Amino acid sequence: MIVDQASVGIAITKLMPFPLLAAAEEGSSQDNGPIILASVLLSLVAIYIASKVGGELCSRINLPPVLGELVGGVVIGVSVLGVLVFPEAGATAEDSLIITFIEQTTDLDPNSAEAVFEAQTEVITVLSEIGVIILLFEIGLESDLKELLQVGPQAAAVAITGVIAPFVAGTGGLYYGFGVPAVPAIFAGAALTATSIGITAKVLAELGRLNSKEGQIIIGAAVIDDVLGIIILAVVASLIKTGNIEITNILYLVISAAAFLVGTILLGRLITPYLVGMVNAMRTRGELLVTGLVFAFALAYIATVIELEAILGAFAAGLVLGETEKRKELEEQVVSVADVLVPVFFVCVGARTDLGVLNPAVPSNREGLILAAFLILVAIIGKGIAGYTIIGRGDLNKLAIGIGMVPRGEVGLVFAGVGSASGALSPSTEAAIIVMVIITTFLAPPFLRLLFPEAPETETETSKQEGT
Repeated sequence: MIVDQASVGIAITKLMPFPLLAAAEEGSSQDNGPIILASVLLSLVAIYIASKVGGELCSRINLPPVLGELVGGVVIGVSVLGVLVFPEAGATAEDSLIITFIEQTTDLDPNSAEAVFEAQTEVITVLSEIGVIILLFEIGLESDLKELLQVGPQAAAVAITGVIAPFVAGTGGLYYGFGVPAVPAIFAGAALTATSIGITAKVLAELGRLNSKEGQIIIGAAVIDDVLGIIILAVVASLIKTGNIEITNILYLVISAAAFLVGTILLGRLITPYLVGMVNAMRTRGELLVTGLVFAFALAYIATVIELEAILGAFAAGLVLGETEKRKELEEQVVSVADVLVPVFFVCVGARTDLGVLNPAVPSNREGLILAAFLILVAIIGKGIAGYTIIGRGDLNKLAIGIGMVPRGEVGLVFAGVGSASGALSPSTEAAIIVMVIITTFLAPPFLRLLFPEAPETETETSKQEGT
Protein backbone atom coordinates (compact mmCIF):
# COMPACT_ATOMS: atom_id res chain seq x y z
CA MET A 1 0.00 0.00 0.00
CA ILE A 2 1.38 3.43 -0.97
CA VAL A 3 1.19 6.03 1.78
CA ASP A 4 1.09 9.68 0.81
CA GLN A 5 3.56 11.58 3.03
CA ALA A 6 1.62 14.84 2.83
CA SER A 7 -1.56 13.09 3.99
CA VAL A 8 0.28 11.57 6.93
CA GLY A 9 1.68 15.00 7.83
CA ILE A 10 -1.81 16.53 7.74
CA ALA A 11 -3.20 13.72 9.90
CA ILE A 12 -0.44 14.11 12.49
CA THR A 13 -0.93 17.87 12.54
CA LYS A 14 -4.68 17.54 13.15
CA LEU A 15 -4.29 14.86 15.78
CA MET A 16 -1.69 16.62 17.92
CA PRO A 17 -3.33 18.87 20.55
CA PHE A 18 -1.36 22.01 19.85
CA PRO A 19 -3.20 25.04 18.43
CA LEU A 20 0.06 26.33 17.01
CA LEU A 21 0.32 23.30 14.75
CA ALA A 22 -3.00 24.16 13.20
CA ALA A 23 -1.91 27.77 12.95
CA ALA A 24 1.22 26.72 11.12
CA GLU A 25 -0.86 24.75 8.65
CA GLU A 26 -3.43 27.49 8.11
CA GLY A 27 -0.82 30.27 7.89
CA SER A 28 0.56 29.03 4.57
CA SER A 29 -0.72 27.68 1.31
CA GLN A 30 1.57 24.70 1.61
CA ASP A 31 1.25 21.83 4.07
CA ASN A 32 3.59 22.42 7.02
CA GLY A 33 2.69 19.24 8.94
CA PRO A 34 5.70 17.21 7.71
CA ILE A 35 8.00 20.21 8.21
CA ILE A 36 6.84 20.62 11.81
CA LEU A 37 7.45 16.93 12.38
CA ALA A 38 10.90 17.25 10.77
CA SER A 39 11.81 20.19 13.01
CA VAL A 40 10.78 18.24 16.12
CA LEU A 41 12.82 15.24 14.99
CA LEU A 42 15.88 17.42 14.37
CA SER A 43 15.44 18.97 17.82
CA LEU A 44 15.39 15.52 19.40
CA VAL A 45 18.50 14.51 17.46
CA ALA A 46 20.31 17.58 18.83
CA ILE A 47 18.99 16.95 22.36
CA TYR A 48 20.08 13.31 22.46
CA ILE A 49 23.52 14.00 21.01
CA ALA A 50 24.08 16.83 23.51
CA SER A 51 22.88 14.70 26.44
CA LYS A 52 25.01 11.70 25.52
CA VAL A 53 28.20 13.62 24.75
CA GLY A 54 27.89 15.71 27.90
CA GLY A 55 26.88 12.74 30.04
CA GLU A 56 29.76 10.57 28.81
CA LEU A 57 32.32 13.32 29.45
CA CYS A 58 31.09 13.89 33.01
CA SER A 59 30.90 10.16 33.70
CA ARG A 60 34.55 9.79 32.74
CA ILE A 61 35.65 12.40 35.27
CA ASN A 62 33.57 10.93 38.10
CA LEU A 63 30.75 13.48 37.95
CA PRO A 64 27.02 12.73 37.60
CA PRO A 65 25.97 12.40 33.94
CA VAL A 66 22.99 14.69 34.59
CA LEU A 67 25.43 17.59 34.87
CA GLY A 68 26.72 16.69 31.43
CA GLU A 69 23.16 16.80 30.07
CA LEU A 70 22.75 20.26 31.57
CA VAL A 71 26.04 21.50 30.09
CA GLY A 72 25.16 19.89 26.76
CA GLY A 73 21.93 21.87 26.80
CA VAL A 74 23.85 25.08 27.50
CA VAL A 75 26.10 24.38 24.49
CA ILE A 76 23.25 23.83 22.01
CA GLY A 77 21.05 26.50 23.60
CA VAL A 78 20.86 30.26 23.63
CA SER A 79 24.22 30.66 25.39
CA VAL A 80 26.41 29.12 22.65
CA LEU A 81 25.20 27.53 19.40
CA GLY A 82 21.53 28.54 19.24
CA VAL A 83 20.43 25.13 17.95
CA LEU A 84 17.64 24.84 20.52
CA VAL A 85 16.06 28.17 21.49
CA PHE A 86 12.64 29.10 22.84
CA PRO A 87 10.27 32.01 22.04
CA GLU A 88 9.55 32.79 25.70
CA ALA A 89 13.18 33.94 26.00
CA GLY A 90 12.65 36.35 23.11
CA ALA A 91 14.03 34.09 20.38
CA THR A 92 12.52 34.00 16.91
CA ALA A 93 12.75 31.61 13.97
CA GLU A 94 15.77 33.54 12.71
CA ASP A 95 17.65 32.68 15.93
CA SER A 96 17.08 28.92 15.53
CA LEU A 97 19.72 26.99 13.61
CA ILE A 98 17.20 24.17 13.18
CA ILE A 99 14.67 26.39 11.41
CA THR A 100 17.47 27.97 9.34
CA PHE A 101 18.65 24.52 8.28
CA ILE A 102 15.10 23.44 7.39
CA GLU A 103 14.58 26.59 5.33
CA GLN A 104 17.73 25.78 3.35
CA THR A 105 16.91 22.11 2.80
CA THR A 106 13.14 22.24 2.20
CA ASP A 107 10.64 24.51 0.51
CA LEU A 108 9.52 26.08 3.80
CA ASP A 109 7.95 29.45 3.13
CA PRO A 110 9.81 32.13 5.19
CA ASN A 111 6.41 33.58 6.09
CA SER A 112 5.51 30.29 7.79
CA ALA A 113 8.87 29.80 9.52
CA GLU A 114 7.80 31.59 12.71
CA ALA A 115 4.67 29.44 13.13
CA VAL A 116 6.70 26.27 12.52
CA PHE A 117 9.28 27.45 15.08
CA GLU A 118 6.63 28.08 17.72
CA ALA A 119 4.97 24.72 17.06
CA GLN A 120 8.31 22.91 17.26
CA THR A 121 9.26 24.50 20.60
CA GLU A 122 5.80 23.84 22.03
CA VAL A 123 6.09 20.12 21.26
CA ILE A 124 9.58 19.98 22.79
CA THR A 125 8.35 21.83 25.88
CA VAL A 126 5.53 19.32 26.40
CA LEU A 127 7.96 16.40 25.98
CA SER A 128 10.22 18.09 28.54
CA GLU A 129 7.35 18.39 31.02
CA ILE A 130 6.43 14.73 30.54
CA GLY A 131 10.11 13.95 31.12
CA VAL A 132 10.14 15.58 34.55
CA ILE A 133 6.92 13.74 35.47
CA ILE A 134 8.62 10.44 34.57
CA LEU A 135 11.69 11.50 36.57
CA LEU A 136 9.66 12.14 39.72
CA PHE A 137 7.75 8.88 39.23
CA GLU A 138 11.10 7.08 39.05
CA ILE A 139 12.39 8.85 42.18
CA GLY A 140 9.22 7.84 44.01
CA LEU A 141 9.72 4.22 43.01
CA GLU A 142 13.30 4.29 44.29
CA SER A 143 12.33 5.88 47.63
CA ASP A 144 11.61 3.20 50.20
CA LEU A 145 8.58 4.39 52.17
CA LYS A 146 9.23 1.94 55.01
CA GLU A 147 12.80 3.15 55.42
CA LEU A 148 11.55 6.73 55.25
CA LEU A 149 9.21 6.05 58.17
CA GLN A 150 11.88 4.18 60.12
CA VAL A 151 14.79 6.62 59.90
CA GLY A 152 15.83 7.87 63.28
CA PRO A 153 15.43 11.30 64.81
CA GLN A 154 19.04 12.12 63.91
CA ALA A 155 18.35 11.86 60.17
CA ALA A 156 15.10 13.80 60.59
CA ALA A 157 16.91 16.60 62.48
CA VAL A 158 19.58 16.85 59.77
CA ALA A 159 16.96 16.90 57.00
CA ILE A 160 14.70 19.51 58.59
CA THR A 161 17.61 21.81 59.43
CA GLY A 162 19.03 21.32 55.94
CA VAL A 163 15.72 22.47 54.47
CA ILE A 164 14.81 25.34 56.81
CA ALA A 165 18.23 27.01 57.13
CA PRO A 166 19.02 27.53 53.41
CA PHE A 167 15.40 28.35 52.57
CA VAL A 168 15.09 31.09 55.20
CA ALA A 169 18.60 32.49 54.60
CA GLY A 170 18.27 32.37 50.82
CA THR A 171 14.78 33.84 50.59
CA GLY A 172 15.41 36.50 53.23
CA GLY A 173 18.79 37.46 51.80
CA LEU A 174 17.48 37.83 48.25
CA TYR A 175 14.35 39.74 49.27
CA TYR A 176 15.76 42.06 51.92
CA GLY A 177 19.42 42.22 50.89
CA PHE A 178 19.19 42.28 47.09
CA GLY A 179 15.67 43.59 46.48
CA VAL A 180 14.59 40.51 44.51
CA PRO A 181 10.75 40.35 44.24
CA ALA A 182 9.02 38.01 46.69
CA VAL A 183 8.02 35.18 44.33
CA PRO A 184 11.45 34.77 42.62
CA ALA A 185 13.15 35.08 46.03
CA ILE A 186 10.95 32.33 47.49
CA PHE A 187 11.57 30.13 44.44
CA ALA A 188 15.34 30.58 44.62
CA GLY A 189 15.24 29.88 48.36
CA ALA A 190 13.22 26.74 47.68
CA ALA A 191 15.83 25.58 45.14
CA LEU A 192 18.41 25.71 47.95
CA THR A 193 16.52 23.06 49.93
CA ALA A 194 17.22 20.24 47.45
CA THR A 195 19.70 17.42 48.02
CA SER A 196 20.92 14.90 45.45
CA ILE A 197 21.04 11.55 47.19
CA GLY A 198 22.59 9.80 44.19
CA ILE A 199 25.79 11.86 44.10
CA THR A 200 26.56 11.52 47.81
CA ALA A 201 25.66 7.82 47.87
CA LYS A 202 28.09 7.14 45.01
CA VAL A 203 30.97 8.88 46.78
CA LEU A 204 30.24 7.15 50.09
CA ALA A 205 30.14 3.77 48.35
CA GLU A 206 33.50 4.45 46.69
CA LEU A 207 34.99 5.34 50.09
CA GLY A 208 33.46 2.28 51.76
CA ARG A 209 31.44 4.52 54.10
CA LEU A 210 27.93 3.91 52.83
CA ASN A 211 27.10 1.64 55.77
CA SER A 212 28.84 3.80 58.38
CA LYS A 213 26.79 5.71 60.97
CA GLU A 214 27.43 8.95 59.08
CA GLY A 215 26.51 7.32 55.77
CA GLN A 216 23.21 5.99 57.08
CA ILE A 217 22.29 9.37 58.58
CA ILE A 218 23.11 11.15 55.32
CA ILE A 219 21.08 8.73 53.20
CA GLY A 220 18.11 8.80 55.58
CA ALA A 221 18.18 12.61 55.74
CA ALA A 222 18.46 12.89 51.95
CA VAL A 223 15.37 10.70 51.51
CA ILE A 224 13.38 12.94 53.87
CA ASP A 225 14.86 15.94 52.08
CA ASP A 226 13.50 14.66 48.76
CA VAL A 227 9.96 14.41 50.11
CA LEU A 228 10.10 17.82 51.80
CA GLY A 229 11.65 19.30 48.65
CA ILE A 230 8.88 17.98 46.40
CA ILE A 231 6.23 19.40 48.73
CA ILE A 232 8.01 22.77 48.80
CA LEU A 233 8.32 22.77 45.00
CA ALA A 234 4.61 22.02 44.64
CA VAL A 235 3.72 24.83 47.05
CA VAL A 236 6.04 27.41 45.46
CA ALA A 237 4.95 26.51 41.92
CA SER A 238 1.34 26.93 43.01
CA LEU A 239 2.18 30.33 44.46
CA ILE A 240 3.51 31.36 41.08
CA LYS A 241 0.24 30.34 39.41
CA THR A 242 -1.94 32.22 41.89
CA GLY A 243 0.45 35.14 42.41
CA ASN A 244 -0.82 35.29 45.99
CA ILE A 245 1.72 35.21 48.83
CA GLU A 246 -0.66 35.61 51.75
CA ILE A 247 0.12 33.45 54.78
CA THR A 248 -3.31 31.80 54.63
CA ASN A 249 -2.72 30.81 51.00
CA ILE A 250 0.71 29.37 51.82
CA LEU A 251 -0.73 27.39 54.75
CA TYR A 252 -3.52 26.11 52.51
CA LEU A 253 -1.03 24.93 49.88
CA VAL A 254 1.26 23.27 52.44
CA ILE A 255 -1.66 21.48 54.10
CA SER A 256 -3.21 20.46 50.76
CA ALA A 257 0.15 19.16 49.46
CA ALA A 258 0.77 17.15 52.63
CA ALA A 259 -2.84 15.89 52.70
CA PHE A 260 -2.63 14.91 49.03
CA LEU A 261 0.61 12.98 49.59
CA VAL A 262 -0.59 11.20 52.75
CA GLY A 263 -4.09 10.58 51.37
CA THR A 264 -2.71 9.17 48.14
CA ILE A 265 -0.44 6.78 50.02
CA LEU A 266 -3.26 5.58 52.29
CA LEU A 267 -5.76 5.15 49.43
CA GLY A 268 -3.06 3.66 47.26
CA ARG A 269 -2.58 0.82 49.69
CA LEU A 270 -6.23 -0.10 49.14
CA ILE A 271 -6.06 0.23 45.36
CA THR A 272 -2.71 -1.37 44.55
CA PRO A 273 -3.76 -4.99 45.30
CA TYR A 274 -6.41 -4.65 42.58
CA LEU A 275 -3.91 -3.05 40.19
CA VAL A 276 -1.41 -5.86 40.78
CA GLY A 277 -4.15 -8.45 40.31
CA MET A 278 -5.23 -6.79 37.07
CA VAL A 279 -1.63 -6.74 35.80
CA ASN A 280 -1.18 -10.42 36.67
CA ALA A 281 -4.33 -11.26 34.70
CA MET A 282 -3.19 -9.40 31.57
CA ARG A 283 -1.63 -11.25 28.64
CA THR A 284 -0.45 -8.35 26.48
CA ARG A 285 3.05 -6.91 26.29
CA GLY A 286 3.94 -3.95 28.52
CA GLU A 287 1.05 -4.51 30.89
CA LEU A 288 2.99 -3.49 34.03
CA LEU A 289 4.68 -0.43 32.53
CA VAL A 290 1.51 0.92 30.93
CA THR A 291 -0.55 0.37 34.08
CA GLY A 292 2.13 2.11 36.17
CA LEU A 293 2.22 5.09 33.80
CA VAL A 294 -1.58 5.32 33.74
CA PHE A 295 -1.57 5.44 37.55
CA ALA A 296 1.20 8.08 37.59
CA PHE A 297 -0.43 10.27 34.94
CA ALA A 298 -3.83 10.02 36.66
CA LEU A 299 -2.40 11.20 39.98
CA ALA A 300 -0.43 13.91 38.18
CA TYR A 301 -3.68 15.11 36.62
CA ILE A 302 -5.48 15.13 39.98
CA ALA A 303 -2.62 17.13 41.53
CA THR A 304 -2.87 19.67 38.71
CA VAL A 305 -6.63 20.00 39.07
CA ILE A 306 -6.34 20.85 42.79
CA GLU A 307 -3.72 23.52 41.96
CA LEU A 308 -0.67 21.50 42.97
CA GLU A 309 2.18 20.43 40.68
CA ALA A 310 1.80 17.38 38.44
CA ILE A 311 5.19 16.12 39.65
CA LEU A 312 3.82 15.73 43.20
CA GLY A 313 1.20 13.33 41.87
CA ALA A 314 3.83 11.39 39.90
CA PHE A 315 6.07 11.18 42.98
CA ALA A 316 3.17 9.94 45.11
CA ALA A 317 2.36 7.30 42.47
CA GLY A 318 5.95 6.08 42.63
CA LEU A 319 5.85 5.86 46.44
CA VAL A 320 2.61 3.86 46.33
CA LEU A 321 3.69 1.42 43.61
CA GLY A 322 7.09 1.11 45.31
CA GLU A 323 5.37 -0.77 48.14
CA THR A 324 4.04 -3.52 45.87
CA GLU A 325 5.63 -6.80 44.83
CA LYS A 326 6.08 -5.35 41.32
CA ARG A 327 8.43 -2.59 42.47
CA LYS A 328 11.69 -4.03 41.18
CA GLU A 329 10.21 -5.11 37.87
CA LEU A 330 8.53 -1.73 37.35
CA GLU A 331 11.75 0.13 38.22
CA GLU A 332 13.60 -1.80 35.52
CA GLN A 333 10.93 -1.10 32.91
CA VAL A 334 10.56 2.61 33.70
CA VAL A 335 14.29 3.12 33.14
CA SER A 336 13.93 2.77 29.37
CA VAL A 337 11.15 5.37 29.26
CA ALA A 338 13.17 7.69 31.49
CA ASP A 339 16.22 7.29 29.25
CA VAL A 340 14.17 8.65 26.34
CA LEU A 341 12.25 11.51 28.01
CA VAL A 342 14.22 12.71 31.05
CA PRO A 343 17.23 13.97 29.02
CA VAL A 344 14.81 16.20 27.09
CA PHE A 345 13.99 17.94 30.36
CA PHE A 346 17.59 18.46 31.52
CA VAL A 347 18.87 19.55 28.11
CA CYS A 348 15.99 22.03 27.81
CA VAL A 349 16.87 23.47 31.23
CA GLY A 350 20.41 24.07 29.99
CA ALA A 351 19.27 25.35 26.60
CA ARG A 352 17.00 27.96 28.20
CA THR A 353 19.77 29.23 30.48
CA ASP A 354 21.49 32.32 29.15
CA LEU A 355 24.88 32.30 30.87
CA GLY A 356 25.65 35.52 29.05
CA VAL A 357 23.86 37.34 31.87
CA LEU A 358 26.79 36.33 34.11
CA ASN A 359 29.43 37.94 31.91
CA PRO A 360 31.32 40.27 34.32
CA ALA A 361 32.46 42.50 31.45
CA VAL A 362 28.89 43.82 31.20
CA PRO A 363 28.16 46.06 34.22
CA SER A 364 24.46 45.18 34.28
CA ASN A 365 25.35 41.48 34.60
CA ARG A 366 27.29 41.85 37.82
CA GLU A 367 24.10 41.57 39.85
CA GLY A 368 23.64 38.00 38.56
CA LEU A 369 27.20 37.10 39.56
CA ILE A 370 26.66 38.52 43.04
CA LEU A 371 23.39 36.56 43.33
CA ALA A 372 25.19 33.38 42.23
CA ALA A 373 27.96 33.90 44.79
CA PHE A 374 25.38 34.52 47.53
CA LEU A 375 23.35 31.42 46.62
CA ILE A 376 26.49 29.24 46.55
CA LEU A 377 27.54 30.51 49.99
CA VAL A 378 24.08 29.90 51.48
CA ALA A 379 23.84 26.50 49.74
CA ILE A 380 27.07 25.27 51.35
CA ILE A 381 26.66 26.79 54.81
CA GLY A 382 22.93 26.03 55.03
CA LYS A 383 23.51 22.32 54.50
CA GLY A 384 26.93 22.22 56.19
CA ILE A 385 25.51 23.21 59.58
CA ALA A 386 22.82 20.50 59.41
CA GLY A 387 25.19 17.86 60.79
CA TYR A 388 25.73 19.89 63.95
CA THR A 389 22.04 19.64 64.89
CA ILE A 390 22.81 16.14 66.17
CA ILE A 391 23.21 16.70 69.90
CA GLY A 392 26.09 14.87 71.55
CA ARG A 393 27.50 11.93 69.61
CA GLY A 394 31.07 13.18 69.52
CA ASP A 395 32.00 10.00 67.67
CA LEU A 396 30.25 11.26 64.52
CA ASN A 397 31.92 13.29 61.78
CA LYS A 398 29.25 16.01 61.83
CA LEU A 399 30.90 18.23 59.23
CA ALA A 400 31.04 15.31 56.80
CA ILE A 401 27.32 14.68 57.39
CA GLY A 402 26.54 18.31 56.55
CA ILE A 403 28.77 18.36 53.46
CA GLY A 404 27.13 15.13 52.32
CA MET A 405 23.88 17.09 52.02
CA VAL A 406 25.40 19.88 49.89
CA PRO A 407 25.14 18.60 46.27
CA ARG A 408 21.90 19.68 44.56
CA GLY A 409 22.31 17.68 41.35
CA GLU A 410 19.24 16.68 39.40
CA VAL A 411 16.85 17.73 42.18
CA GLY A 412 18.10 21.32 42.03
CA LEU A 413 17.74 21.25 38.26
CA VAL A 414 14.09 20.24 38.61
CA PHE A 415 13.54 23.44 40.62
CA ALA A 416 15.37 25.51 38.01
CA GLY A 417 13.42 23.91 35.17
CA VAL A 418 10.02 24.47 36.77
CA GLY A 419 10.95 28.05 37.63
CA SER A 420 12.15 28.70 34.09
CA ALA A 421 9.03 27.22 32.49
CA SER A 422 6.76 29.26 34.77
CA GLY A 423 8.46 32.53 33.85
CA ALA A 424 8.84 33.41 37.54
CA LEU A 425 12.61 33.86 37.40
CA SER A 426 14.54 36.68 35.80
CA PRO A 427 17.43 35.60 33.52
CA SER A 428 20.01 36.56 36.15
CA THR A 429 18.21 34.70 38.97
CA GLU A 430 17.71 31.62 36.81
CA ALA A 431 21.36 31.59 35.75
CA ALA A 432 22.44 32.10 39.38
CA ILE A 433 20.44 29.02 40.44
CA ILE A 434 21.99 26.95 37.63
CA VAL A 435 25.50 28.04 38.63
CA MET A 436 24.72 27.20 42.28
CA VAL A 437 23.58 23.70 41.29
CA ILE A 438 26.71 23.12 39.20
CA ILE A 439 29.18 24.42 41.80
CA THR A 440 27.67 22.56 44.78
CA THR A 441 27.56 19.34 42.77
CA PHE A 442 31.19 19.74 41.70
CA LEU A 443 32.47 20.70 45.16
CA ALA A 444 30.79 18.09 47.35
CA PRO A 445 32.61 14.91 46.13
CA PRO A 446 36.20 16.18 46.67
CA PHE A 447 35.29 17.69 50.05
CA LEU A 448 33.72 14.41 51.15
CA ARG A 449 36.88 12.59 50.14
CA LEU A 450 38.91 14.99 52.30
CA LEU A 451 36.60 14.67 55.32
CA PHE A 452 36.16 10.91 55.02
CA PRO A 453 39.43 8.98 54.91
CA GLU A 454 38.94 5.85 52.85
CA ALA A 455 37.77 2.87 54.89
CA PRO A 456 40.09 -0.10 55.46
CA GLU A 457 40.26 -2.50 52.55
CA THR A 458 38.16 -5.16 54.27
CA GLU A 459 35.35 -2.69 54.98
CA THR A 460 35.47 -1.39 51.41
CA GLU A 461 35.25 -4.89 50.00
CA THR A 462 32.32 -5.71 52.28
CA SER A 463 30.53 -2.55 51.09
CA LYS A 464 31.10 -3.48 47.46
CA GLN A 465 29.79 -7.00 48.01
CA GLU A 466 26.69 -5.67 49.74
CA GLY A 467 26.10 -3.25 46.88
CA THR A 468 26.15 -6.05 44.29
